[in-house]
Amino acid sequence: MAVPLTLAAGSPDLLDALTARILADAHGSRPVVILDGGSGSGKTTLANRLVAALEAASGSAWQLVHDDFYPGWAGLSAAWTVIPGEILAAHDPGYRMWDWKAGAPGERRSLDPHRPILVEACGALTPASAALATTTIWIQADAAVRKQRALARDGDMFEPWWALWAVQEELHRLRHRPGHLADVRIVCEELSS
Repeated sequence: MAVPLTLAAGSPDLLDALTARILADAHGSRPVVILDGGSGSGKTTLANRLVAALEAASGSAWQLVHDDFYPGWAGLSAAWTVIPGEILAAHDPGYRMWDWKAGAPGERRSLDPHRPILVEACGALTPASAALATTTIWIQADAAVRKQRALARDGDMFEPWWALWAVQEELHRLRHRPGHLADVRIVCEELSS
């Protein structure tokens, strides 16, 4: 395992450093990246930018999986099994997306087991998913900053569920210690748009 690296989210060379680390960690094999952090920490923003940088650097088309598999607001723990057991499965990888309007499972998204992949979600980094990844990333931000960002992003839809979600995130942190499983830790004060 490579030496853990800590970076500041505002660093101008963040994407370059992450891209180089991810491609080096893969040692020429299929890169599998797990990106975890609390709601509002900047995971989605970073994941979108990082996949664009990785595609430019590697010349490969990357698969990006966001957190659209949770079975509702009480379902953060689904990440603990869906990611290692379905999304990163060796044969027929994929997952059932959650239809938030219907409050039920939606379409299945199939994934290619040979193409590079980045999975970003709260609860994504566990011992089981880390064992299948070539690079693991934990992004952290102050709880008040995260809450402000998440509610600005999702507004009335998320506000009634914030406390329940926060309890699930804390359970994940206590149970799996994702910050300690991370190859790269990003300390985030602000991620500009």
